[in-house]
Amino acid sequence: MRKFLFLGLFGLMAAVTYAGGYRVSLQGQRSLAMGHTGVAVVSNAELAFFNPAGLAYLENKINVSAGVSAVFSKVKYQNSDYGISAETDSPVGTPFYAYGSYRVNDWLTLGLAAYTPYGSTVEWPTDWAGSHLNNNIELQAIYIQALASVRITDQLSVGGGPIYVSGSVNFNRNLNRTLTDINGERSNVTIDASGVHAFGWSAGAMFRATEDLTFGVNYRSEINVEAEEGDATFQNIPNSPQTPFEDTKFDAALPLPAELSVGVSYALLDKWLLAFDYNMTYWDAYKSLDIDFANSNIPDSKNPRNYSNSSTYRFGLQYLANDMITLRVGYYFDESPVESGYFAPETPRNDAHGFTGGLSVNINDHLAIDAAFLYNRFKEVDESYAPDPSEFPNYDGVPFEGTYKTSAFVPGLGVTYKL
Repeated sequence: MRKFLFLGLFGLMAAVTYAGGYRVSLQGQRSLAMGHTGVAVVSNAELAFFNPAGLAYLENKINVSAGVSAVFSKVKYQNSDYGISAETDSPVGTPFYAYGSYRVNDWLTLGLAAYTPYGSTVEWPTDWAGSHLNNNIELQAIYIQALASVRITDQLSVGGGPIYVSGSVNFNRNLNRTLTDINGERSNVTIDASGVHAFGWSAGAMFRATEDLTFGVNYRSEINVEAEEGDATFQNIPNSPQTPFEDTKFDAALPLPAELSVGVSYALLDKWLLAFDYNMTYWDAYKSLDIDFANSNIPDSKNPRNYSNSSTYRFGLQYLANDMITLRVGYYFDESPVESGYFAPETPRNDAHGFTGGLSVNINDHLAIDAAFLYNRFKEVDESYAPDPSEFPNYDGVPFEGTYKTSAFVPGLGVTYKL
């Protein structure tokens, strides 16, 4: 019984952090407006994330770009066979970014970046049908990166640097579908881990074949995040020898997958810029999340996820309306890494279509305002969480299934400063 209660306990900690499990693809307003393309686009300091090699081609000595987005998301769940339904009521998420570059000389540019590619807040109604998998979660992850960009020739540059990650998670779920205390209050557990740190790196290259045609490639390493001595707090536990749950510590580890992006941009008729990016995320590193509880009375937990590698195809278009205004539109198709039979309330997403747009307004020669919006439409999916026993023989949880419909609308605002 105790084993059943904890299977799946930490799935949300891992899943909500990612796209294709909610990776937050909002690392720059100009890039977002163009379908989140940017690997081969020389525009502003957003290159610190998309391809640091391109920082060497920025014309100004100092470039700064910063912004924030507001994520309005909704997930609806329904199981028509049992006549049950629910939908999330989550607070507005506010992922941010801040990039800066400084051109030391004609061949060397240094940079610094802070951004939030992973993070989410999800709240389901208390004691809903899937409360044994998730009631709510709040996850934060901040990346800080030092960068160097080197122009090898007028056509070729390379760049990259180390990444430091700091994060935290707070997660609550009921222990199972029926367990209560003597007052009828549902038994639940809250998991809290803060001060989680990890390190990684990224590297890129850019080749400007002609004045109009640019190619780029960028790689971001896998980052292994380890939570040690986190707190597990139990509430409304019945007084019974069959439920000897008490507050304890836990250790857990999960991989943030590596990413490879390649892109091309082409300037057309002086006013138009077309861009295309292809992104591969190596989700096959994430097969299961294993939890080690310090209390020996609580069995360690194995949580199957069985993700597969996924691709994202991004298209963007930019138009220079005049010296003051630049217009942008874009689209991307984002494949889900979640396999059939592994859909859970924290990752109720299928393949997604992203529609984007935005503009920049030049206030003067040094300052511009950047705005963007994203409408993310996920394909409705009728799926379950019921791991294959041939692949995960130790999992014996009860299947949970239904129809999920997810959507998100994201407006954003930023500034670009150059000197």
